[in-house]
Amino acid sequence: MVVIIFRVLLVSVFAPYQLVMALFARKLPPKGKPPLFLFGFTPWKTFIHDWFPDRRIIFTSTKMLPVEFNLHWKWRLLRDRRSEVLTWQYQGLPIVKKFCRERDIPFQYVEDGFVRSIKLGALHAPPMSLTFDRQDMYFNAEAPTDLENILSSYNFEADAALIERSRACIARLLHTGISKYNSGAAVDATDLYGPKRSKRILVIGQVERDASIAYGCRQPYTNSQLLKLARDENPAAEIIYKPHPEVLKGIAPNTFSIDEAGASTRVLEKDISLADSFPTIDHVYTITSLSGFEALLRGLKVTTVGCPFYSGWGLTDDRQPNPRRNRRLTIEQLFAGAYILYPRYFDPDTKRYIQLEEALDILALKREQLCNTYSD
Repeated sequence: MVVIIFRVLLVSVFAPYQLVMALFARKLPPKGKPPLFLFGFTPWKTFIHDWFPDRRIIFTSTKMLPVEFNLHWKWRLLRDRRSEVLTWQYQGLPIVKKFCRERDIPFQYVEDGFVRSIKLGALHAPPMSLTFDRQDMYFNAEAPTDLENILSSYNFEADAALIERSRACIARLLHTGISKYNSGAAVDATDLYGPKRSKRILVIGQVERDASIAYGCRQPYTNSQLLKLARDENPAAEIIYKPHPEVLKGIAPNTFSIDEAGASTRVLEKDISLADSFPTIDHVYTITSLSGFEALLRGLKVTTVGCPFYSGWGLTDDRQPNPRRNRRLTIEQLFAGAYILYPRYFDPDTKRYIQLEEALDILALKREQLCNTYSD
């Protein structure tokens, strides 16, 4: 409490100075690099400097109070007419977006892309892809997003080159087994699951505090409820439950117990490659996980109980319809929109922007090198 009071007093003291500087500085010709303000970015995300070398990066406090923004930061934003704002997911204050809209300051939400890295983001591995959205987070089912607009309105039928490129990237992704994260161990499905004697269901676990569940479901949904649904709808099937990698590594809390699974459910207790978990699977159940889309790429039936970005386009068994999504897409069109047109790709080693094709090749090589290291 003392720290909070001190912070408020400090910004209050300097508020008149910030106001005068903002009014005065905007009348002068801009100098130096244009400022890029980051709201909700944790301090370790310094990789953003590499993504925007031509901008003056300004990190703000991740524990900012509304009064701090009103007395200090909004005047900082107004000092330079070239100011732009990025906010990580919903970690920034809602009033930041409102203020930027009112003052015509460019504003975008930022989140990891769908082909990210070898290690988990929670382990501070720099991303190879990011998504930038002017409207909302792509996983918010209740609001339009730039991604949803692409999928709803892009003329895929007239862009044969894009669809051919999409088809080639899908083939490359499936051949290499590259996923969003790629630290899971490689295994053989036959050895992992044993002989197949009945329909086989894969239930994808998620971190239940994840924002994609909070904003992608009309009502809270747990891994236990998802597993029960799969079991109730497929009483004669073999049920396999795959916990989220962050849970298996102890990074995220485990809200699911093996006892809840029941004797008829096999729980994977090792972090295995997502690609290696799909062979011999007939049907995948997920809340909002990207894993459901990767299952679609492999021709599997996918049931979504929430409303992830890839549901509602005629490819999934949707338990939460979205009235804004009334277009039928092919898997190549959906992939092209979500993986090629929407994200940006960047090589953190060479510090340069790249395309999806090169990102897939780099990650495949890095994973091969990692596997060779483990085998030595």
